[in-house]
Amino acid sequence: MSACISPSDASLAKRLIQLTQAGLPLVDDPWAWLGSRLGLTPGATLALLQRLQADGVIRRIAAVPNHYRLGYRQNGMTVWDVDDEKIDRLGPQVGALPFVSHCYRRPRRHGWRYNLFAMVHGRSASEIEDYRGRIRTLLGRASLADDMLVSTRILKKTGLRLPHAD
Repeated sequence: MSACISPSDASLAKRLIQLTQAGLPLVDDPWAWLGSRLGLTPGATLALLQRLQADGVIRRIAAVPNHYRLGYRQNGMTVWDVDDEKIDRLGPQVGALPFVSHCYRRPRRHGWRYNLFAMVHGRSASEIEDYRGRIRTLLGRASLADDMLVSTRILKKTGLRLPHAD
């Protein structure tokens, strides 16, 4: 745990992470639900989560929708060879597109020329191809090449899992 978390809070923080690592409960007041299990008020529970986030122990507290259940069954990781002098300006613009869920700059590797990755989700193969075309238009001549790696199956996505305390 972070140096900003006291030793007495470290055990409480670990229990909080264990309670939330599979997601927040779908209840009217998740902070009260968590607090009742931790012996904290809802406000103290939220404050602890915010402190863990500020200290870098957890990255974010967010909803993670299941895009397959929402009808978005086509997925493609678009990969781009973007001019290194323009990627710092263009990468955030790609990441801000409403159909891009993840956008990362990555170092080039031997035999792999691509340095910008943008995940798109759509309802059909033609829709994700259209999205790829829109990214291509946005990047213009700064894009020297691109490709798309299309998902063929769903993999379970999870974050860090701590063992349950005995």
